Amino acid sequence: QVQLVESGGGSVQAGGSLRLSCAASGFTHSSRYSMGWFRQAPGKEREGVAAIDSGGRTNYADSVKGRFTISQDNAKNTLNLRMNSLKPEDTAMYYCAADLSGWSLFPWLSSGSYNYWGQGTQVTVSS
Repeated sequence: QVQLVESGGGSVQAGGSLRLSCAASGFTHSSRYSMGWFRQAPGKEREGVAAIDSGGRTNYADSVKGRFTISQDNAKNTLNLRMNSLKPEDTAMYYCAADLSGWSLFPWLSSGSYNYWGQGTQVTVSS
């Protein structure tokens, strides 16, 4: 059974940093996969933040480029998101997602491309 468990969320002041982690279990990486971070603020749609594929290619939303860094540790089956220079508009529930279909061709930021999801971790940035 595939499980994705996020951790590392919390409250921070604007300009601060947080590091999110997603522990993945119940699967071995297929030849082509992608994993990503999404977020959803109250009253807003879920949006893709950053994604990475089996080849190490990354993809970032314009709103976080230069501030967020996605990385993966395959030995530990862990996906990470380093978030610097946080802004109040980064406040949201952050979700880890995985596309394990074996056919992932690009680390898309569309939620429909992912078939497994974690429960989320809250990030709150105060001004």
